Amino acid sequence: MCADRVHRIVIAIMLGFVLGIAGAGMFKLAFLLQLFVMIMLLVWAFTDFCPGLYLLRKILPPCEKKA
Repeated sequence: MCADRVHRIVIAIMLGFVLGIAGAGMFKLAFLLQLFVMIMLLVWAFTDFCPGLYLLRKILPPCEKKA
């Protein structure tokens, strides 16, 4: 499995985890985690650099682009 795909899976798991925490009534923690995810996605969008993806590419191979 490649780094980009694992990264998307991790983001989906994180969002599900936040939803579960909010459902359990821990709204402050859910808010902070959601804010963290949003800030990381904004950094990635504006700078084209994602620290999580950078670390995953050190461990896993990058996905090959199909022309």
